[in-house]
Amino acid sequence: MAGKKRGEIQLQAEADNIVTLQSFREKCEPLFLFSLNGKIIAKVQGANAPLVNKKVISLINEERKILDGELARPQYSEVPLSDTLGKDVKGSNYENLGEIYSIVVIKPDAVNSRKTPQIKKKLISAGYVIEAEEKKMFTEEEVKNFFSQMAEEPDFEEFLSLMTSGLSYILVVSVGTEDKYSLEEITSQTTIEAKESSDSQNESEAQPTPEMIKQKRDSLREYLEQQHISQFCETENIPGNVTKFLDTFFPNIREMQAIKLQRTLALLKPDLLHERKDDVLNIINNEGFKILMQRELVLSEEEAKALCEEYENEDYYEKLIPYMTSGPSLILVLLRENGLEYWKQLLGPKSVDDVSEYALESLCAQFATEELPINQLYGSNSPDTAEREIEHFFPLTSTLAIIKPHVSHEQREEILKLIKESGFDITMMKQLILTKEDTDEIYFTVTEKDFYADLVKAFTEGPSLIMVLTKWNAVLEWRLMMGPVDPEEAKLLSPDSLRARYGISILKNAVHGSSNDFDATACIDKLFAMDSPEIA
Repeated sequence: MAGKKRGEIQLQAEADNIVTLQSFREKCEPLFLFSLNGKIIAKVQGANAPLVNKKVISLINEERKILDGELARPQYSEVPLSDTLGKDVKGSNYENLGEIYSIVVIKPDAVNSRKTPQIKKKLISAGYVIEAEEKKMFTEEEVKNFFSQMAEEPDFEEFLSLMTSGLSYILVVSVGTEDKYSLEEITSQTTIEAKESSDSQNESEAQPTPEMIKQKRDSLREYLEQQHISQFCETENIPGNVTKFLDTFFPNIREMQAIKLQRTLALLKPDLLHERKDDVLNIINNEGFKILMQRELVLSEEEAKALCEEYENEDYYEKLIPYMTSGPSLILVLLRENGLEYWKQLLGPKSVDDVSEYALESLCAQFATEELPINQLYGSNSPDTAEREIEHFFPLTSTLAIIKPHVSHEQREEILKLIKESGFDITMMKQLILTKEDTDEIYFTVTEKDFYADLVKAFTEGPSLIMVLTKWNAVLEWRLMMGPVDPEEAKLLSPDSLRARYGISILKNAVHGSSNDFDATACIDKLFAMDSPEIA
């Protein structure tokens, strides 16, 4: 054979002709294992070359940082060969998650015309469960890889152009295990089979059989067509193709299903904030909570009454409301596995009078004051309450953000990563060469300035990445992240800002953002016009 070295023997076997392997034909797939010091630290299941390549590069880069002293070697947990988490999912013994999940990709035109919430609502109301989601701007190579079955279709080039034009939402969808899994859109025969199965096996009443799961998975595309939303989505039910999506975009989905992360609202009342704030924050950090958002706020009387409703029948209630509105409270959004229940356990009873020998370590006991016998901290009492309270105290707003044409592809990816790490949700995104009219809308306050012609030229020389960033206090947060307009000034005053790191000049300062909420809304409506009909 060509290239054979002296003394080297090369053999080739055709697996299809080996009798002992015939029972495995079309039932197995490659498994790539990555080992360090005899311990398996990572694995990639299936013939997914892009994911294998990504994993190899990631591990090599990590090892380089360790050797250069930039990173401490992580304490790896050994990856088990047996997929115990893959067993007994949705009530059945599945070898492949591709057999129980479907993929729904909401296309960029639907995302940019703000149809995503409506599509997700349709799926949920029909009994489907959105297990995970990821936002992704596909490259041409990724579109060709994940939608290869469409490559021979006459309009594939048009599809390719659409899918690379902006942000897509990738949804991992499963069949709900509640009784609403049987839809009107599914045939009556399925309903009859479900009833017969339920009558014969009461203990599995809430668990659809594998056959019923498969039927509902297969009916997903039909359901989207009946709801007149199939033109906004691409669906994937073939197990091998579903697995490819999962391995690439949701490699930790098994672990994600096992961990229940919860948000909860926490509040430090005025005296505690003033006297022992740092002590409380240290406990929060030591208990494994992540502080997502925080603000100091003087509560209104209405807000104080809502948060102190449990004390309404106490003798000291009339003193409590003036106390709660007497000065700022610290309001936080906390995140942790089982975070809401864990925070409630840490808090202890609502009143110091209720502290027993079993609650001496509670926050209620630790931070008791002599003024009022109340717990000086607060936590939401249910997930629904937590979300309502978070929405009230930290209302989401959006801002327009632009990554300018001169920024390289590698720098753009770095900026997008930093945006996500800063807690922004990229709700809409598209790549666009801005026209002079677009620039006039964005920079209407400086159109008469001498430098404006140069500004227009800088924007029209190549594609910009236009985004809508959503977060509490989004406009201010994004402007702080961008830094001063002049990159040289930014390097002095805000060296970690985006303009300090990626800006070249005042005109080519890497990023742009709206000045206020009004301008943000106007520019978003202009650049992401809703030019297609609403979903019924």
